[in-house]
Amino acid sequence: MTTFQDARRFLLEHRTDYAAAVAGFRWPDPVPFNWALDWFDGELASNPETRDRPALWIVETATGVETKLSFKELSGRSNQVASFLRALGLRRGDHFLLLLGNVAPLWETMLAAMKLGAVGIPATTLLTREELSDRMERGRVKLVVAGSDQVSKLEGLYDSNVTGVHVGSDAPPGWHNYEEAFSRSEAFAPEGPTQPDDPLLLYFTSGTTAKPKLVRHTYRSYPIGALSTMYWLGLQPGDIHLNVSSPGWAKHAWSSVFAPWNAGATVLAVHQPRFEAKSLLDATTCCGVTTFCAPPTVWRWLIQEDLAGHKGALREVCGSGEPLNPEVIEQVRAAWGLTIRDGYGQTETTAQIGNSPGQAIKVGTMGRPLPGYPVRLLDLDGSLAQEGEVCLALSEIRPAGLMQGYQNADSTVSGAEGAFYRTGDIAFADEDGYLTFVGRSDDVFKSSDYRISPFELESVLIEHEAVAEAAVVPAPDAIRLSVPKAYISLLPGIEPSPETVLSIFQYTHTRLGPFKRIRQIEVVSELPRTISGKIKRGQLKQLELANDRSGPLRGIEYAEDDFAELRVRRSPTGPAPSE
Repeated sequence: MTTFQDARRFLLEHRTDYAAAVAGFRWPDPVPFNWALDWFDGELASNPETRDRPALWIVETATGVETKLSFKELSGRSNQVASFLRALGLRRGDHFLLLLGNVAPLWETMLAAMKLGAVGIPATTLLTREELSDRMERGRVKLVVAGSDQVSKLEGLYDSNVTGVHVGSDAPPGWHNYEEAFSRSEAFAPEGPTQPDDPLLLYFTSGTTAKPKLVRHTYRSYPIGALSTMYWLGLQPGDIHLNVSSPGWAKHAWSSVFAPWNAGATVLAVHQPRFEAKSLLDATTCCGVTTFCAPPTVWRWLIQEDLAGHKGALREVCGSGEPLNPEVIEQVRAAWGLTIRDGYGQTETTAQIGNSPGQAIKVGTMGRPLPGYPVRLLDLDGSLAQEGEVCLALSEIRPAGLMQGYQNADSTVSGAEGAFYRTGDIAFADEDGYLTFVGRSDDVFKSSDYRISPFELESVLIEHEAVAEAAVVPAPDAIRLSVPKAYISLLPGIEPSPETVLSIFQYTHTRLGPFKRIRQIEVVSELPRTISGKIKRGQLKQLELANDRSGPLRGIEYAEDDFAELRVRRSPTGPAPSE
């Protein structure tokens, strides 16, 4: 039988041997296992080699205040919180809403809830009142743990059947004070064993095109499934790991909870009232960060700073959330001698694909399938293809990190059964098995019968010195049916002048084949985003289809034909040969 400890040890031993790791890895057998009790308490908080090691380290950049809790201390405090929540009526299977920033009670409550067997709904503090109402209702919330900044948004959204726990001083009327937990004993006894398919977490997807789905994870899928994330990040026991992510999103659970603690590493959280690249880099250096992961937007801000003076103790650097552009990777490599290793996964899974440590990295690719993930590319007919939808072959191996399913109104789950789980993302595989992200299946479009990947064009656009961000969508065209149009935002201080736009057109023309050329550019002050920060290309496509020139999303629009330098001969049947 393969245990969690066996699987973890195997991946650590083969950390830089990809072939051996993929060939020999086996997911732990699905047996009763409570990660918080059996691993965090039973090993990390009990073993003399790890119990006094910092488990959580929070740095407040504005005040300089630091919070450090060892594995042993965090074990005891989470036991106290578990007893407190139990006394408030939270039981196995009950749903609770966790609405906190990167503060110690967030991690304490997550561990406590796991020990109780409760089902957590992590949520970002940026949610609107309407979005909170949706989570309260569809999530069937029985208890809320929230900070002072969230209380006013929650007023009237719950009744006497919902218990409120307030984190911070001066709890509002009707709320229980979180600090009451620490008057309780540090001893805790669970009500019974935890089964692998017991529900653990409910995540609401970011909803780029539709109402958010409820993704249900189990006591097996995220804690144990995060072994693949640990492997991709290159984590080792004793590392100090910094992940730039907000609570409420799956990546926070991936990289700020389960993966580092699977390895026995310290979770470092740098709390900033407002994001500032320099202070983040300063903290990375001062705290001796060894492994670092950030989304592309953060990396793009970091390369504006003096990277060369901030390498410190860094050994592994990773990017996730959306594919990284090659230009960013090259600038980091030039400054630090380290290559950002891109990875791929979803809220529905743990890390599926990645450039793992010690392997040759092909810049611009997502890497190769990670141990335990049978990735296949399928075309529209369901046949294996060199370019196709990223799918998991469930008849071969059901990855432990795959969700139980999307939770329906009747509490059943669906969407993760059958022969394949389909991600909805398109990728291209080269001869060595490296996968390159092409785009969401609903984002890829045709122009003059050529398939266009928005991401490929966006990668070229942001390499231009004036462009901060870009989103490419199809714009209707009488000859080609549709043409690539770029919505762009410029870096601070750069004017959206015709000269700037001409420069961008000319630059992209030197980097893209004729059939991929961007034919229109609209300079906007900001791009529409989901609450998780992903660009809503669907909203921009709707603007183009409706030819709607009103509203705050519109900017200054330019076309190739506005510039004499770019005009080319057209024919009624399509592009001229010179194109």
